[in-house]
Amino acid sequence: MLRVGVLWDADSPGPVIGFKEYETAASALNIALQSLEVRGPTPDLQGAFREAVKGRVSALITVSTSLLTVHQRQIVDFALKNRLPSMSESRNMVQAGGLMSYSADEAESFRRAAVYVDKILKGAKPADLPIERPTKFELVINLKTAKQIGLTVPPNVLARADKVIK
Repeated sequence: MLRVGVLWDADSPGPVIGFKEYETAASALNIALQSLEVRGPTPDLQGAFREAVKGRVSALITVSTSLLTVHQRQIVDFALKNRLPSMSESRNMVQAGGLMSYSADEAESFRRAAVYVDKILKGAKPADLPIERPTKFELVINLKTAKQIGLTVPPNVLARADKVIK
């Protein structure tokens, strides 16, 4: 059975929800998850990495938070050293050397936020504005990293990518 390590900040409410969503998806796909919880402000990443190695994870997912973004270099280095495919919820991790990300398009999210700021400045009450979910997502793949860890990304996956880092 495939075993995937999920690195997340247990002090932050968003990742708690995110981890539960990963558990649901993993169960449906018959994938074992290993929780790699860290806590800030100085997370024990080395301890989480030891647990990942001990648990023989085959891949690593990082649930994005500002805490883990600060330490993205360490996370990427661990994944590369252990030849682990790594997925993130942020393209920044891929630009730092992670394998891939799938997430809401940040530029589009900022544009939508600007529309809300404009409405509020023109007198709209924030409580009256509808909640929006992202509608545009992007897949970013780092081919340099794939080569480093000995992974071949299928052409049909590359064709679906919004950005490929060569």
